[in-house]
Amino acid sequence: MAEPFVGEIRSFGFGIVPAGWMACNGQVLQITENSALYSLLGTRFGGDGVKTFALPNLQGRVPICASNPNAKVAASGGEEGHALTINEMPSHQHEATAGSNATTSDPSGAFWGTSDLVSYNAAKNQTMSPNALRTSGGGAAHSNMQPYTVLNYCIATQGIYPPQPY
Repeated sequence: MAEPFVGEIRSFGFGIVPAGWMACNGQVLQITENSALYSLLGTRFGGDGVKTFALPNLQGRVPICASNPNAKVAASGGEEGHALTINEMPSHQHEATAGSNATTSDPSGAFWGTSDLVSYNAAKNQTMSPNALRTSGGGAAHSNMQPYTVLNYCIATQGIYPPQPY
């Protein structure tokens, strides 16, 4: 393997961090102990810029190319879990069913269906109980992760200092 550039990020298919590298897990480092790496990263990923700076955090994240016109180096976005809002839900209906075992959607001459959990006994032309059609999900988030393969992202702390553009 060729000697890396300081600040180079590579993915490894094994679970250890090689010598001369650090895990890309957002950890905060001392500038005095990592001045070459700090000179390249600055505080893009965190830290106070006086005593500390942070490494990129690629835990649960997908790196994208900086040439993407909508992405800037060190920007992050997206979310691992997401709770839908009313505005994000497609238009849909919840049908009320009737009959002794909720077997029909035609309410003519029928009563609210029953279940082991709830029984609705209402006369015709009465206001529906707010519990008749309950909301679902309770505002809980659902997984928003795309299919993935786990790799170990590490950043080089030792190696060749990258040449500066002229």
